[in-house]
Amino acid sequence: MLLIIDDDIAIQTSLSLLFRKEGFTVRLADGPFETVEVLKEETPELILLDMNFSVDTSGNDGLRLLRRIRENLPEVPVILITGWGSIDLAVEGMKAGAKDFITKPWQNDYLVQSVRTALNLARPDAASPDRQKLDQQFRFDNIVGEDPNLLAVLKTIGRVADTDAPVLITGESGTGKELIAEAIHQNSKRKKQPFVKVNLGGISSTLFESELFGHVRGAFTDARIDRVGRFELANKGSIFLDEIGDLDPASQVKLLRVLQDRTFEPLGSSKSRTVDVRVICATNRDLDEMVAKGLFREDLLYRINLITVRLPALRQRADDIPRLAAFFVNNLKILYGRPSLHISKEAMKWLKTLPLPGNIRQLKNVVERTVLLAPSDTLSISDFEQNLTPGPQSHTLSAMPQVGTMTLEEMEYRMIQQAMTFHSNRVAKVARALGITRFALYRRLEKFGIPYSADE
Repeated sequence: MLLIIDDDIAIQTSLSLLFRKEGFTVRLADGPFETVEVLKEETPELILLDMNFSVDTSGNDGLRLLRRIRENLPEVPVILITGWGSIDLAVEGMKAGAKDFITKPWQNDYLVQSVRTALNLARPDAASPDRQKLDQQFRFDNIVGEDPNLLAVLKTIGRVADTDAPVLITGESGTGKELIAEAIHQNSKRKKQPFVKVNLGGISSTLFESELFGHVRGAFTDARIDRVGRFELANKGSIFLDEIGDLDPASQVKLLRVLQDRTFEPLGSSKSRTVDVRVICATNRDLDEMVAKGLFREDLLYRINLITVRLPALRQRADDIPRLAAFFVNNLKILYGRPSLHISKEAMKWLKTLPLPGNIRQLKNVVERTVLLAPSDTLSISDFEQNLTPGPQSHTLSAMPQVGTMTLEEMEYRMIQQAMTFHSNRVAKVARALGITRFALYRRLEKFGIPYSADE
């Protein structure tokens, strides 16, 4: 049973007809008193809750009722219905335990989708399966490992993939966030539709609208033809927004609007277009900390992280290092025509002891360099040692400043300064050395006021 709580009879009627048509049993309540009476008789599977029930439009009535529902029925998902002007109120509701918020006027398909997603996620967890069982259920072809931390991640994404829930993937650089995003898409109902990847760290604020929403001819000086944006390319499929923590405040507002309304306008056009996409985001930043510092919008965070998946660092799943190394070698032996290529047992054990701060990406690079340069088909410890990044890890750690003596931003500033000096201000080389795109480096150079040559 679905309980709809709203004091507007027109909205009650509209929602009731919509969900009965979708096969739901529906009950109605026009305020807190009627809600209590319904809940005495029956426990709903899900509640749709409006935020205002009186002349007072502060939303306090809705928040009080939400807290009462969460106290008495903590397992029943609640979706809030609110106007765009009261998004801050909706965020308060999410903090109080609501699962999602829908703005008026809503799109029927999106509202039904949100309800079905919340119901799916509210089902109790099954027993934790092992890797073999997971592979029988889902397509995780390119994800290697059997560590319990990784299996917990795979179990989560397997469960949510078939919904349209927005997923936020967090973790250190190089932990495989893009592979997880692809796995979510490949195991979803949208798997035959486009999967569009967007590196937000590589898009300047001036190009953001054109890249994501497209533009029409004449929208700006160089707009000689119409261009389809990434959201429109991803229609009916999934869009992967990588490095979402790098998005500037103005672009955050524009992104929130399209995620909220599922509509956008190409740059230079006054005609709105509707889009149906599943949104998957990723970042190596602490978005909660950024929200606290006013660097990331709280309402946008709640919009993208209905499900949050944190990937473990490779050092937290060291037993998977040999499996990953063997996986890379098996691919490379075919690529380079060396069928006898393999890693010695001693080297396999030794690889497990490496800290690998660059995670899977660093391990892959080390393995590939070793394969290219090793004279024998049996890769030994000495072969790998010669191809590690110069400088022992102990020296790297001792060179780090003591905790509390420098902020992360100050460390970033000094590292960029050192890299610019070392590479004689050649931006392309500095970006490669720091493991970021040139566009992301340009943004940091401007942020810190570090001079650079415009023709780099």
